[in-house]
Amino acid sequence: MDTIKIGYAPTRRSIFSAPDARKYRKIIADKLVELGIEFVDIDDINEEGLLFDEDDRVKALEKFRAAGVDGLFLPHCNFGTEFICARLAKDLGKPVLLWGPLDERPEPDGTRLRDTQCGLFATGKVLRRFQVPFTYMTNCRVDDPVFERGLRDFIAVCNVVKTLRAARILQIGPRPYEFYSTMFNEGELLERFNIECVPVPLPELTRGVADAKAEASGDGTSDVERQLAWIEERYDIDCTREQVKTVAAMAVSIRRMLKKYHCTAGVIQCWNELQSELGIMPCAANSILNEEGTPIICETDVHGAITTLMVEAATMGEKRAMFADWTIRHPDEPNGELLQHCGPWPCSVACQRPKICVPLAFDHNGAVSAEAKHGDVTIARFDGDNGDYSLLLGGAEGIEGPKGMGTYLWIKVDNIKRLEAKVVEGPYIHHCAAIHASVVPVLYEACKYLGIQPDLYDPIEEDVKAYLRGE
Repeated sequence: MDTIKIGYAPTRRSIFSAPDARKYRKIIADKLVELGIEFVDIDDINEEGLLFDEDDRVKALEKFRAAGVDGLFLPHCNFGTEFICARLAKDLGKPVLLWGPLDERPEPDGTRLRDTQCGLFATGKVLRRFQVPFTYMTNCRVDDPVFERGLRDFIAVCNVVKTLRAARILQIGPRPYEFYSTMFNEGELLERFNIECVPVPLPELTRGVADAKAEASGDGTSDVERQLAWIEERYDIDCTREQVKTVAAMAVSIRRMLKKYHCTAGVIQCWNELQSELGIMPCAANSILNEEGTPIICETDVHGAITTLMVEAATMGEKRAMFADWTIRHPDEPNGELLQHCGPWPCSVACQRPKICVPLAFDHNGAVSAEAKHGDVTIARFDGDNGDYSLLLGGAEGIEGPKGMGTYLWIKVDNIKRLEAKVVEGPYIHHCAAIHASVVPVLYEACKYLGIQPDLYDPIEEDVKAYLRGE
């Protein structure tokens, strides 16, 4: 599971109750500890552990930067000091969660101690003046279920942002000649999103495979032999011993290349030159790396790798994604569709023991065959053209359907014709990433911080916003 650290900067305003603000600073901190949230406080910045002074803001900024926080939490323990909060958020440059505890009943004489909601209105406006995107969690009590839900969703948003901003994609070979659809703008990805691509030629991989196979000692201690044992525990094998050894060596070689070039994901020109050189498909090797949580994506689809990183980060790394083709309509379900690929899906998503065998459309071995588990899934696709980038996203349900080849899942959506038009009219292609989790709101909110336009393929935007508001 991925770990996210947030900067905890509770704030107050001088004209409201300082004792009440201090009380709530501790109540909120205790709740964060109870929930297991990792945070950095400002208790050593001043005696109150509260943000309201410019000198203290500078100290808090330095502390949060030094601690490497991934997000900023600004609980308004009374009205709060909105301009101090905005300056801190602007300079820190991380996702911001704005929230305050619900105000109590006024005193018998009409006195109000905190006016938290009023302060939230002010801070929201000033954050906009400073052009700081922020997430708002509804005014509630710390014991309300919406508090924990909103906080955990915000942490997942921080994880998506952190993951994408640190993305470094290993590109093994150019795109297959026929795949004009997987063109991408390498310079623009770096300029717009800080996403680096590391191109390496296919011979570097094939040499690595040969080197890894040559290391086998026969005593089970080499990397390839350990990988073979791992494969045999998790897959049925319908190929020769030499072929599965090559699969293992390819997984070892790609893993070494990822480490060598400090990459967080990879893409590969999976056909046809590799089959000529090595005699196998790379799908099963991709499946192994995908199971480890390092996406390796087919057909040199860099945008597909970015999508996969995003959806897995939205689950805090708890779930593995399936990189798929939209392929054909379901023969019986009017709103059904087949998600399928030659066989790169991680073994943990399968509803049966997967098999390494020959895939559909190719005559070389080395792909995985298995149907994925049914149930709720989120589907997404990051893509762009003409300088504009968006994230297609929505939900679906895994359902029964005819037996398939490769790794596959029949799904049902609300309106397949609407979805089909979205994909055809673009800027999307026939590739997507699916994951067994409901993370549409998290991905929708993360787009706010990344400069990506969320594009829901069902008309559920108001429902997503209502969820994020805490309704």
